[in-house]
Amino acid sequence: MTTVPSPRKSRPVEGLGRKLRDLRKDRSLTQADLAGRIGIQQSDLCRMENGQYRISLETLVKLLAELDVPISEFLDEPTADLTAPEAALVRDFRRLSPDAQKEALHFVRFLRAETSRRGPSSRPRLAGRPATASPPE
Repeated sequence: MTTVPSPRKSRPVEGLGRKLRDLRKDRSLTQADLAGRIGIQQSDLCRMENGQYRISLETLVKLLAELDVPISEFLDEPTADLTAPEAALVRDFRRLSPDAQKEALHFVRFLRAETSRRGPSSRPRLAGRPATASPPE
């Protein structure tokens, strides 16, 4: 008789916890700060972030409200493969007004076109900046 290995159980709670931790750190909040703001124990938030504790819907809604992230955005999986800076960029972009989003897209397309034209090793010069200046961080 052949035994079939059991499929590895996925732990979606760990992924949610990781996302919460990244959001909290992006906002420079400690676990104690965030837990205190929504009325839970810091140790419970720690276990949530580590995937050791299931997050109730009520607590998740409170956490996301405090972090200023819509639940639809938090649960949106297309950003799951992004690095932390890329995910932060997407979050910041979504908070812009429609006009500011258009301007940001125009700027990114300009940078991409300039990089394609000049090659990947050169950076386009921005008006008013010397060619040797580093971009602001």
